[in-house]
Formats: sequence, C-alpha cells, structure tokens
Amino acid sequence: MKPLKCVLVGDGNVGKTSLMKTYKDKCFPGAYLATMSDSINVTMQVDEKNYDLTVYDTAGQEAYDRLRPLTYPDTDVIVMCFSLVSKDSYDSIRDKWLAEVKQYCRDIPIVLVGTKLDMRSGNSKKDFAIMNGDRESTIAFNTISQEQGHWLKKEVGARFYVECSAKTQTSTRDVFESAIMAAINPTKRKQRRNGCTIL
Repeated sequence: MKPLKCVLVGDGNVGKTSLMKTYKDKCFPGAYLATMSDSINVTMQVDEKNYDLTVYDTAGQEAYDRLRPLTYPDTDVIVMCFSLVSKDSYDSIRDKWLAEVKQYCRDIPIVLVGTKLDMRSGNSKKDFAIMNGDRESTIAFNTISQEQGHWLKKEVGARFYVECSAKTQTSTRDVFESAIMAAINPTKRKQRRNGCTIL
C-alpha cells in the first residue's frame, strides 16, 4: 500500500520540526533551526493494522509562501500546528493557514495540534518568561486553553484536536495516530487523491 502523506503547517517556531524529529528519534532536538522542507517515514499500528506515513515538515515563514504549496499535491491529511503559548500562532490558523489549505488542499481532512504543552503551566512557563525577558502576565495572556483549542477545531473543521509537547514527548504519538485515522476515514472529503492541486 502506498504510504499516506501528511503535511505539517503552521507559523515558524511553533514546534513542527521538534514534533517530527522527537517522534522519530525519541530525543528532543533542542536549539531552534528554521526548516525549509524535511520529511520522515514512520510505520504505525492503528486498529491492529500497520500504516506507512510520510510526514512532511514545511517552513511557516512568509518568505516561503510561494514555495510551500509545492509540498501539497497528493496529500492525505493536513496537520495544522500552533503554539499553546503564542496567541499569534493560534490566530494564524484561522487568518492564514485555513485559507491556504482550502486553496490547495480542498476537502483534505485536518488535524489541529497545540504544541509546547509543557510551557502552558508550572515551572516551564516561568522559565520561558525568564528566557525571553517577559513577565509571566504576558505569557499568561498568550496562553491558549484547551477549551480555546476545541473551539478552533470546530471553526476550522478539523477531525481531531491534540495537545502535545515534543520536549517531554507527551502525546506525540497521538498526533500521528490521529493523522492516520483522519486520512483513512475521510468522512468529509469528496476526493481522495485529486483534492490537492497547484493553482
């Protein structure tokens, strides 16, 4: 069976690359490196069946807006990522990424993912504030709740919503398992392979 194709999209520095590499290597990569394009292949068992999944990482920066659509053809599932400690990246899902996905991957199922779960509360949030010279009140203002995540899931029509942390490896498997489940059960998708086009 041909591998399922999964494409990660979202603003730069939300943790797409860390999510992908941590799941593959079982080790958090640490320093942030801007990604233009990268991919991994994973095999997962879902509902007692093995599936091959090719995961494509994309650059979220505006400079790559013209190149990124080259990744979209033949996509089976889109994973939209935002940071749980960045309201800007949360707003971008609705303001930028949904429109782009609908333009190039109409009717392709979506999985919504909130990254950096470890930073949403406790000491990690304090460390994040100190590292960035910010007050905790600023971090708290930018923090996205689980309820807000589920609300955005409904707004963008995502099949699943997953919160995860690449740093602690919390729910990273759930992200890709949800992607496979969405791809093999595209209840809202009218076309399977022809849904992604370059315009």
